[in-house]
Amino acid sequence: MNDILGIHHVTAIASNPQKNIDFYSSLLGLRLVKLTVNFDDPTTYHLYYGDEIGHPGTILTFFPWTDAPKGIHGTSQVIATSFLIPEDAIDYWTERLKKYHVAFQGPIARFDEQIITFQDPDGLALELVAHKSARAREDRVWKQGPVPVEKTIRGFYSVTLSEEGYERTASVLTDKLGFSLLREESGRFRYTISGGDASSIVDLLCLPYSKRGRIGTGTVHHVAWRTPTDQQQLELRKSIVKAGLNATPVIDRKYFHSVYFREPGGILFEIATEPPGFMIDEKREELGTHLVLPSWLEAERNNLERVLPPVKVGEKMIVGRLGV
Repeated sequence: MNDILGIHHVTAIASNPQKNIDFYSSLLGLRLVKLTVNFDDPTTYHLYYGDEIGHPGTILTFFPWTDAPKGIHGTSQVIATSFLIPEDAIDYWTERLKKYHVAFQGPIARFDEQIITFQDPDGLALELVAHKSARAREDRVWKQGPVPVEKTIRGFYSVTLSEEGYERTASVLTDKLGFSLLREESGRFRYTISGGDASSIVDLLCLPYSKRGRIGTGTVHHVAWRTPTDQQQLELRKSIVKAGLNATPVIDRKYFHSVYFREPGGILFEIATEPPGFMIDEKREELGTHLVLPSWLEAERNNLERVLPPVKVGEKMIVGRLGV
């Protein structure tokens, strides 16, 4: 069994939480599977989007820091987060983006894919990748969303890393995380997990003459790789530390367990376990419908609900100064 199975989640920084919910739930058709707070900064939301139950490999999360500066795209960053869509869904999505007045480019060809590129309201770089692998991921959808089931997003396809020099990052991907080089084209090096699904692709761009990026709204905070068990996570941590990389202890994030480290190019990586998942504290039908707090913050619920800005999904007010 592979220690790393592919992407677990991607976490980015947003500004306005309501605009973020409207874009990802109403426009892209993802399910808000968990509305909670940043455990390290409880006065800030932590928004999780994914398929019906938030399977690993479908989860895009946000810290909406309203006062954060605008990020700058550049090297030492995840510069594109790519979603998988069916091969015949390109026309549907170009028309949908036009309908919502979202500027986009494409479709353009890359390897054996057709790609639409665009940005969210904060400038986060996104891609929709039409590929045959979507046929095997029909169970990774949100069937009750606003997008027809046959056109829905099927979780992640890949992430793109931008580096000034790629060799040391490539070494971590291959020697420590189990990726292998699949192909290369015009300075884009594609890595994948042998036997992995569509969310197991990483593109590494070597951009030696580009400026270094700066974290802020519209940028990715970190990318998490998924591993099946706590024991495999511990073994991976040992290997990472042995390589001279400074890994954190295992941190309990309630829905998964996490180890963080920076790869040699400066991008924050996370190793996240697949269990226990998002139904540990909510039933399937309740996911994302109210503010969920970890046990150690329940005593602060009233105070947090007064501080957190009001948000709603569709027409339902969930939390905020206006009440639950």
